[in-house]
Amino acid sequence: MRGRALLVGASGQIGRPLLVRLIGAGWQVEALSRSPQPPLAGVRWLRGDLATGQLPTDVDLVLSCGPLDAFAARFARGDVACRRVLAFGSTSVEVKQDSPDAGERDLARRLREAEALLFATAAQHGIPATVLRPTLVYGAGRDATLTRIAALARRLHGFALPADAAGLRQPVHVDDLADAAMACLDTPATHGRAYAVPGGETLPYHEMVARTLAALPGRPRLWVLPPPLFRALLAPARLLGVAAGFGDAALARMREDLVFDAGPARCDFGYAPRPFAPDAAMLTPPG
Repeated sequence: MRGRALLVGASGQIGRPLLVRLIGAGWQVEALSRSPQPPLAGVRWLRGDLATGQLPTDVDLVLSCGPLDAFAARFARGDVACRRVLAFGSTSVEVKQDSPDAGERDLARRLREAEALLFATAAQHGIPATVLRPTLVYGAGRDATLTRIAALARRLHGFALPADAAGLRQPVHVDDLADAAMACLDTPATHGRAYAVPGGETLPYHEMVARTLAALPGRPRLWVLPPPLFRALLAPARLLGVAAGFGDAALARMREDLVFDAGPARCDFGYAPRPFAPDAAMLTPPG
């Protein structure tokens, strides 16, 4: 399957490596980005967002690496005809549906409704659709978890965790997600399905953070604190802006196992993600 592809979120952390693979595979790409981008052979950049951006009316393939709810809403408008659609969602659709945080529950609801709308729209028009749900993404220095931890560790020369932060995690590299998307395109078994795409290794939260710090210059220290002491220090850290955005729900999740089965993805399209072995470049924001 080759021809014209529309890539939404082409300048994002998953979109960028996926764009490289599409070009290498011979696709002519229409790439949507909200910010200006340098010229690239085989790519026509489209400026704008999903709500208002001018999109091509007919392509062979549509891929979305942007917010799933915005993409599903635009796709449902029916102003872009295509023969295949693939979109990235998130395992937050499961993880956060029962969160004590109202904002997180709302995110899970929007993801769930977006998946349903995307599949319903695709089925109505006879278009094969696939959704990939990554776990904790890293690798491009643009994620909100490990890169943020690395930035704080550089600033403070260390990072603190409660001793009970032992919930299991499966961090997944952006290149493995781009490879997964490409593998799905010509695989009929993926039509009409959503897949968890976790990383290739399952490890406790504190071990994930320890490897993150070990990858940084100077190897910032990991301070493991008794949970009551950690919670006591968290309140002033929030006031100082050091732990801004780190809510009680996120703290509770450190103790929870967030593990997803890669078996269906492995069976249907040969998904084989790498183990977690970050280096400093993967945890450094671009530019």
